[in-house]
Amino acid sequence: MVKLQHVISRDTIATVTGLGRFPSIAQGARRLGVAFLLALAVGTLTAGHAGASSLVAPKSHVYAGGGVIAFGAAPTYATASVAPLNSVVVAQAVDPVAGSQGYWLVTADGGVFAYGDARFYGSLGSLALQGPIVGMAATPDGNGYWLVALDGGVFAFGDANFYGSMGGHPLNRPIVGMAATANGQGYWLVASDGGIFAFGDAAFKGSMGGTPLVSPISGMAATDNGSGYWMVAGDGGVFAFGDARFYGSMGGQVLNAPVVGIAPSRGDSGYLLVSTDGGIFGFGGFNYYGSLGHGLGGNPADVPPVTALTLTQNGTGYWLLEPDGWNYSFTGAAGGPPTPLAASIVSIADTQVASDPSPGSFCNPYGPCEAWCALFATWVWGRAGIPIPSYAFTGDIYNWAASNTALIPPSGAPQPGDAVLYGTGPWSTATSLHVGLVAQRWPDGAIVTIEGDAGPAPVGSLAVIINGPYLPAFSPDYNGMPIYAFAAP
Repeated sequence: MVKLQHVISRDTIATVTGLGRFPSIAQGARRLGVAFLLALAVGTLTAGHAGASSLVAPKSHVYAGGGVIAFGAAPTYATASVAPLNSVVVAQAVDPVAGSQGYWLVTADGGVFAYGDARFYGSLGSLALQGPIVGMAATPDGNGYWLVALDGGVFAFGDANFYGSMGGHPLNRPIVGMAATANGQGYWLVASDGGIFAFGDAAFKGSMGGTPLVSPISGMAATDNGSGYWMVAGDGGVFAFGDARFYGSMGGQVLNAPVVGIAPSRGDSGYLLVSTDGGIFGFGGFNYYGSLGHGLGGNPADVPPVTALTLTQNGTGYWLLEPDGWNYSFTGAAGGPPTPLAASIVSIADTQVASDPSPGSFCNPYGPCEAWCALFATWVWGRAGIPIPSYAFTGDIYNWAASNTALIPPSGAPQPGDAVLYGTGPWSTATSLHVGLVAQRWPDGAIVTIEGDAGPAPVGSLAVIINGPYLPAFSPDYNGMPIYAFAAP
């Protein structure tokens, strides 16, 4: 597959200054939270393929990082040893109390997990949410936290007070993150178009709402005193407001993978950016403790998809969040119980989530050494009992569903197990670009997918990844390409 991404040499760190405040390079595909890098499926293969029936055992989350990868003095906790989670991990927040070595993780269905010194104050894991959670922020004393959903709904726990939300209000673009004020009496929400929504004592210092962006906003962070904030876009552009200083950005540079997070240094003397391949970019004053820029353990074919960067409370280390490092059930509150067929499809797909599955360019366990997103999807359906041939061209999945099952328009309501077809139509490899399988769906239409031959590893060494949650209508922003249909198994 030809990945729709930026290309930069995978240095362990890039220190760049004076690149300008505004991004100027073409938008690439990104994963929020979990950006994924897509490619073109080519050729057609029918009625079985070498290797599928001889796959000895499913690979289950072989990423050695275990979901949270520590650098510097950041402690490592056994995050991957928990039972399967109901939904994908979407955010991490550090316990801000002096001397604490803890943090919280939150899943898209609102489940909260406390590690180290961080204390548990409640979650939404038992509630049926309208839309997925996408962000989290802690109160300054560490005795509470907020969760924010894709639709702008805010949920407060512990000593965190509720100051308002965008839940129930029409948004131009979905919410992608939040940050709290220094005294914990307010917070900001940021949307992917750079719109800022301020609540409590959080002062509005400006936004990018209404300003054309080269790439959508993927994260934000506040200054120590709460009088300013930064936003970062997928192309590495950084935007500073209030007393937040601009130290440089990756805007205008060619990137291997989209930028998904920003973390200020202590004292706001600089900041670090992180991309989906775990590359770290530092500006101003910062402490560098390592990256995944050359792959996990130095293996360039083992590139865990990263969605966030979190500094330790004392600034002596940081964690990279790698959501594919857990096992998931994709059941429970987020969308209700799936049908037995859907549960089987999702379970089989989830067992395959791993880095580059076979040595050799584009080699894979699902067919010959060629672009294999469609090979993966039809292999999973076949293992679940669906009588579909092994297809290497994504458009053939569309045509098969049109003749044998059902097609759902991109504005429709896909179900777990359905195939999501990216591009503008099934006619050619230039228009039918990629395929994934829906793993979970929320009432507001947001989905999580599992996709083969996806990033962020180098072309020819791609992976099976978990993508989302995202709204299909905003797939061009989130994935770099639209959805033209869903196909029922």
